[in-house]
Amino acid sequence: MLPESKRQKIASYFNVGKPKRGIMLCGHGSRSESAVAEFANLVFRLKKLLPNIPIEFGYLEFAKPIISDGLDKLREAGVTEIVALPAMLFAAGHAKNDIPSVLNTYNYKYPKLKITYSRELGIDNLMIKAASERIIESIDSAKLKIDKHDSMLLVVGRGASDPDANSNISKITRLLWEGIGFGWAETAYSGVTFPLVSPALEKIVQVGYKRIIVFPYFLFTGILVDRIYKSVDEVSKVHSNIEFLKAPYLNDHPKVVETFCDRVIDVIDGDINMNCQLCKYREQVLGFENEVGLAQESHHHHVEGGSQSHDHTHDHTHDHTHDHTHDHSHHHPYPHADHPLGPVTLKK
Repeated sequence: MLPESKRQKIASYFNVGKPKRGIMLCGHGSRSESAVAEFANLVFRLKKLLPNIPIEFGYLEFAKPIISDGLDKLREAGVTEIVALPAMLFAAGHAKNDIPSVLNTYNYKYPKLKITYSRELGIDNLMIKAASERIIESIDSAKLKIDKHDSMLLVVGRGASDPDANSNISKITRLLWEGIGFGWAETAYSGVTFPLVSPALEKIVQVGYKRIIVFPYFLFTGILVDRIYKSVDEVSKVHSNIEFLKAPYLNDHPKVVETFCDRVIDVIDGDINMNCQLCKYREQVLGFENEVGLAQESHHHHVEGGSQSHDHTHDHTHDHTHDHTHDHSHHHPYPHADHPLGPVTLKK
């Protein structure tokens, strides 16, 4: 349940007088119908928590409605001010570049519409609690009774070409490790960076713990979550002396939904800055020194809605957190694409 103080604060902002305000959730999108359905269900949960507030959603790629469709619905309903929420765990390329580009493109077309972009879910106490409860769910449903000091946790993140976003998963791991009290914990990724799940599992089975809990720190299901669980199944067949638990991902946990509400409150309070302390676009982060100042632009127009999309020829510069002015017309190569524990797809 959403605390009454939060509910009242949001309601008073959106439901009193003019202008008419609404909320737009901006998702990534997936080829997985289950993932798309889960995201739509989360939006439904948010609508139930915040009745009488116009709430719409859309995706960057692979699914419909696209973000501009949701914005159209809000605008056609008379909404003149929109709070746009990135449905992203961390601020990597999608939250920093792609979604702002889509929003600014739309704002270019409808300049009288006010769109305020909130920050990502991020490292948040509510998100940590949601994650811990998912992990404990898997322990409570396990057949064996094994002390948590004899258990090892493997937290799996999405993986990005942004080291700051990747480092957030390591912090999540540490908070869960200490908070729950496991004997040991490690971090792995499902793609783009290293180590991937399978090589990580092959390493940690040698540590000697009786139980290994694999927790995908993901919002929704999809190809990557399926791949993570498949890797666990393959390794568990070889190491039958270890109990492997596949913890459920975050999904529509009540504390996740509440975190989205908190991001709305951040906009109300004017507290919407992303954490850019180690952003590779602003600082010469170790190993990514050449990416300072790269233009932030969306690379998803060609897969909006799951198919070919139209081109935009006007300027896509934006001011949500950074000022990156020089041209960058292609993805910058990931500096560690040849890492032996990384994805084959990014080998040089």
